[in-house]
Amino acid sequence: TASVLPNGKVLVTGGNNNDGYLSSAELYDPSTETWKTTSRMNSERGEHIATVLINGTVLVTGGNNYGILRSAELYDPSTETWTSTSSMNSKRVKHTASALPNGKVLVTGGQNADVLNSAELYDPSTGIWTATGSMNSRRVHHTASVLSNGSVLVTAGQSKDGFLSSAELYDPSTGTWAETGSMNSGRSWHTASILTNEKVLVTGGQSDDGLLSSAELYDPSTGTWINNHNGNSSQEEITVSVLTKRKMFGIGEWSNVSVV
Repeated sequence: TASVLPNGKVLVTGGNNNDGYLSSAELYDPSTETWKTTSRMNSERGEHIATVLINGTVLVTGGNNYGILRSAELYDPSTETWTSTSSMNSKRVKHTASALPNGKVLVTGGQNADVLNSAELYDPSTGIWTATGSMNSRRVHHTASVLSNGSVLVTAGQSKDGFLSSAELYDPSTGTWAETGSMNSGRSWHTASILTNEKVLVTGGQSDDGLLSSAELYDPSTGTWINNHNGNSSQEEITVSVLTKRKMFGIGEWSNVSVV
């Protein structure tokens, strides 16, 4: 995972290499374009999710370590240390975790023994997880984007039946989900970025036809999608983080890695 911290640095955590799953973490400084190691997580994990909280700490949830995890831990950038927090209600890998305007974190979908449609909320003030409304569709390898009105847009992904083109919206005030317009293409492993005009840009991923270079724009005011121009290359398993001055920082697998 790659998370932009309030100080502008990027925290990269875990993953796996030829030796197995990693607990190591590193910090990237865009101002100097240099890397340095920081303290290790309490657990080795890959395919986990990291979320920057309102107070600047980073919540890492779930993942895989030769078994799917439900544990969670917090990174404090001021001390560069990790502390364990309470575990999720469900084991999850390849899920999403979104920081809401009210300070809580919404975790959606993913998989353990089955693909999940369940969702849960983490309250940083208490360190407690509580269940919230389940999505209309089971999803893994999907995205979740917090819109300007506080709702959360979940897009596409996969279920046991294949690639999904559907999208749905979570209302934090009611804890419920509502379907919105479907995308033009089913896809998973894609990225979703909120633009300055409040539209959501979905790019790349994969489908039944292989890796995708296509992109689509979602308009929250109409609940509809339009096709956008193709990207420069097919992309799968890309992590994209918005940095200062609106630069894009990408860490990818099976793809090019660049700062643009």
